[in-house]
Amino acid sequence: MLAQLATYSLFGIEARSVEVEVDISPGALPKTVLVGLAEAAVKESTHRIERALVNSGYSRPVDRIVINLSPADFPKEGPSFDLPIGLGLLAASGQLESDLFRRYACVGELALDGNVRSVKGALSMALQAKADRCAGLLVPVANVREASVVDGIDIIPVGSLAEAVGFFTGQLGIEPASFSWDEAFEEFGNYAVDYSDVKGQESAKRAVTVAAAGTHHLLMIGSPGTGKTLLAQRLGSIMPSLTPEESLETTRIYSAVGRLPAKQSLVLRRPFRSPHHTISEAGLVGGGSTPTPGEISLAHNGLLFLDELPEFNRRTLEVLRQPLEENCVTISRAMGSVTFPARLMLVAAMNPCPCGFRGDPKRQCNCNPMQIERYLSRISGPLLDRIDIHVEVPPVPFRELSDKATGTNSETMRDKVIDAHERQAHRFRDDPTSSANGKMAPKQIRIHCKLDPEAESLLKAAMEEMGLSARAHDKILRVSRTIADIAGCDEIASEHLTEAIGYRTLDRTYWQA
Repeated sequence: MLAQLATYSLFGIEARSVEVEVDISPGALPKTVLVGLAEAAVKESTHRIERALVNSGYSRPVDRIVINLSPADFPKEGPSFDLPIGLGLLAASGQLESDLFRRYACVGELALDGNVRSVKGALSMALQAKADRCAGLLVPVANVREASVVDGIDIIPVGSLAEAVGFFTGQLGIEPASFSWDEAFEEFGNYAVDYSDVKGQESAKRAVTVAAAGTHHLLMIGSPGTGKTLLAQRLGSIMPSLTPEESLETTRIYSAVGRLPAKQSLVLRRPFRSPHHTISEAGLVGGGSTPTPGEISLAHNGLLFLDELPEFNRRTLEVLRQPLEENCVTISRAMGSVTFPARLMLVAAMNPCPCGFRGDPKRQCNCNPMQIERYLSRISGPLLDRIDIHVEVPPVPFRELSDKATGTNSETMRDKVIDAHERQAHRFRDDPTSSANGKMAPKQIRIHCKLDPEAESLLKAAMEEMGLSARAHDKILRVSRTIADIAGCDEIASEHLTEAIGYRTLDRTYWQA
């Protein structure tokens, strides 16, 4: 007897439709065969599923069983096939009969006692089930919050094999899960940190505001303990809230790698990823025989913070160059290519020298010129060119540390950032290739960053004196456009350009001195 059920398999962060076919031949030599390019974890599942059937009160078929996972031209991995295979065994052996198999898909890992455990990628699977026009999707109870985000499809939570059987036979009515954006944002969308926690550093806060307003990559240079990490950690609190589309995109990535926090339905705060400097290239961009996202993609729609930038392996840093330009990561394997989204804001921090005290008025630097040159050369010029804003973060004087005033807070900075983003949204409303000044292509720069003769002369002088590259030229124009937006100006004035050039002076101060 043949049974057919619909389910899904992850490939990268995408879910692909899979049909589970179970055929049982009575009287043949007892044997279980699983075909369909199944990985080892899937092949091992047959023993687990058989014990789950018995421990749930059902009979284990002792005939020849052939299980096919179709289509057979891409690999299947993970335990999400347990539940559909278990239901298929019951249906093919005559212990279960249902007309709902044609309308509902199911995913889930089975424990030996028949309970259904969580799986990775439930959100992507729900989205694909909706695209396949399924009436609903059965998911483990632990995955119901993320899957219920998808509108227009019934998400049925099941806690055990017996519950799934009861639903398909109509003996157990299970209400579809519901979801509320407002409730989710109230619970998971607020930030617990504020820029009022950072004493002093008003010039650095200004640079951070400009970076957030235009989604510009930022490099902070300063001695240890000056507040670089505090400034980076609070950047998400001044950026616009994630849109529903951005939240779904980001949640799909976290769901696919099993990083979505328990009981959380969506990623509603800008991701903040801070990998250690010993991270490998694969850990940063993603990889594996079946590619999985790395830190770059986990920072999608958020922030990637690289502390102690020169301590990272230079080859590892070089893999950032393509994602920063193209907003995606493509990984090629024998089975095909996978593209992960990587639209992020890079924030980096570093010391000015190996000991960290170069230029510090209170502490002496013991590094010789060769040590400093070797330290700074760990960052390539092409990568530095891709960072829009370089800002010095000086030590904070005691009078500012002891001052009772809080200084600029996140709310004040966020208001400026939101206003600038609204101006950019209006500017790029008819151009889907860009949504922020920091992502403008050269053609858009020529259209939106026109300079008057005085500003043109100022930029020419700065380029010649500092020896900046053509990419740095474009970065200055992008940043000056953002500064003008913060000021509410339609045209880029000389003072806007002067401030933008000031954010490139580290090219000369540290790399050419």
